[in-house]
Amino acid sequence: MVLYDQFFLFGDSITQESFSQERGFGFSAGLQDAYIRRLDVINRGFSGYNTRQALKVLPKIIPSPEEACIRLMTVFFGANDASLADAKNNQHVPLEEYKENLKKIITHPLIRAHDARIILIAPGPVNEHAQWPVDKERGHEKVCRTAASTKIYAAAACEVGKELGVPVVDLWGAFMATTEWKAENWKSGDPLPGSQDIAENEALVDLMHDGLHFNPQGYRILLNETMKAISTNWPEQMPENLSMVLPPWNDEAAWKAFEV
Repeated sequence: MVLYDQFFLFGDSITQESFSQERGFGFSAGLQDAYIRRLDVINRGFSGYNTRQALKVLPKIIPSPEEACIRLMTVFFGANDASLADAKNNQHVPLEEYKENLKKIITHPLIRAHDARIILIAPGPVNEHAQWPVDKERGHEKVCRTAASTKIYAAAACEVGKELGVPVVDLWGAFMATTEWKAENWKSGDPLPGSQDIAENEALVDLMHDGLHFNPQGYRILLNETMKAISTNWPEQMPENLSMVLPPWNDEAAWKAFEV
């Protein structure tokens, strides 16, 4: 058994890249800073993965309770699943399968064995204006992801969380709140911020460097929303309410207890 309990992050490239300091602040790094000396943040993000692939690798990456204790866990997939069905990136997963895959991940016996506190993260929006040059360079004839499709998959993730009684970080809603988009003023079929059918939204430019992957501003929103979910559902698991694993250097009583 390892000394530190784990905060386990399971996701795609947005999770994988969240320790990177290339652009500045990252979600994983910020989370580890918050829980330093209390929990180990374990990043198991896999670039390009959809939920179908996530299910296949899950048994290989989840430690047994005898090896480590997963205390908190995020499940963050959907950006790739939401690719269009005819997109040539071959990452699309049909909506109902996506929902079932999320359920299978969250209720998987290997995860259940830890009795982990799970947070489901719904995918954020996309900026088609920034995604199109990337897709075009890769030889695609059109964008592989659309603002409209991602909205549907984000809503589906929220539905799964509600059905399973699992807290959800509605990242789509949190990002859209920065665009001044109002759900009450929108009707089905209207273009969304991020769509190529309307002018590029500068708020989304600030949040995503290529229309999909996050800038520091996007990762800060993700961290803030994740900490809100923890504070609301398990306040005892907030960093300030957890003891340090090893004694502070100047705590004599703690050192005496440690040395017994």
